[in-house]
Amino acid sequence: MTVHADTPAVERQLAQYRDVTYRALLGQLPTREPRRYLYDLISSQLSHVGKGLRPALCIATCRAFGGSIEQALPSATAIELLHNAFLVHDDIEDGSLYRRNRGTLYVEEGVPIALNVGDAMNAISISSLTENIPVLGADLAYRIFHEAQHLVLQSVEGQALELGWTRDNVFDLTEDDYLRLVLKKTCWYTSIHPCRIGALIGTAGTIDADRFNLFGFLLGAAFQIQDDVLNLVGDRNQYGKEILGDIWEGKRTLMLVHALRECSADEREKLGSVFSVSREQRTEQDVNWVFRLFEHYGSIDFARSTLRQVVHAALDEFDVAYRDAARSADRDFIRALIPFLGDREV
Repeated sequence: MTVHADTPAVERQLAQYRDVTYRALLGQLPTREPRRYLYDLISSQLSHVGKGLRPALCIATCRAFGGSIEQALPSATAIELLHNAFLVHDDIEDGSLYRRNRGTLYVEEGVPIALNVGDAMNAISISSLTENIPVLGADLAYRIFHEAQHLVLQSVEGQALELGWTRDNVFDLTEDDYLRLVLKKTCWYTSIHPCRIGALIGTAGTIDADRFNLFGFLLGAAFQIQDDVLNLVGDRNQYGKEILGDIWEGKRTLMLVHALRECSADEREKLGSVFSVSREQRTEQDVNWVFRLFEHYGSIDFARSTLRQVVHAALDEFDVAYRDAARSADRDFIRALIPFLGDREV
């Protein structure tokens, strides 16, 4: 059975949470110099925020468990700042050319300035977390700071795996290896910790936050698998990033893992040759050959099938994670996010 999202309703709610977070983010930025080379660039980056999924999960979970937007906003702001800092640094590490339908920051401003902008957003996120102390009290603020620290460490560990597998041309990977990468690189900061933090705030620290780990993993995996599929077959204008960029960058996606398992020895050897060189040395002919190989072995369809399974598992786990939350618009929104993330085109 296929579950479809009420996309317009989800997008409206995401936009509301994104807008309130964006206003708070701008309030965090210093008004002093240097503006041209730092603060104006941060403001520009933040003005092109994406869906606002992470702060939305944090705020909606907080409200679902009885908290308020005001209580959740410092944490939601910090999470979104960390996310945007990751993106700036990731684009440099991956050699990505486009994001959100424009050139990446390092392409437009150079690597040194882009690195510094990412560092600054990380630093400002700490200021956002300190605002939890007068709002939530020192004990709960400390717990949330510890959550944020774990979020960052898991994310950079995941990025290390991805960068290392690409550099060393690691091919002996299974679906479990891919999901372990997704757990670290995507799920902890995209969905697990936003839910955990929101629930801790909403319950004044009384809930066992571990109950959100499996749900958050499944939700984040759905997000990442769909993102990997869209990178191959999405509409460039809607997706906002470079189509086939993951092949150009040598990413170890679920499609690549599947194709490696299904292809012939000669094809596997050619894949190894294609991915053994840097992005700059990879040719368009090679990239298109890899894409056709994915199509030939049904690797994209395999990823879509896996995505449907993950979405259904996340819907089941939602009932476990949010079992104590009273029926509300925020609780319904979080549930509706699950099929939305699997259906989305951007």
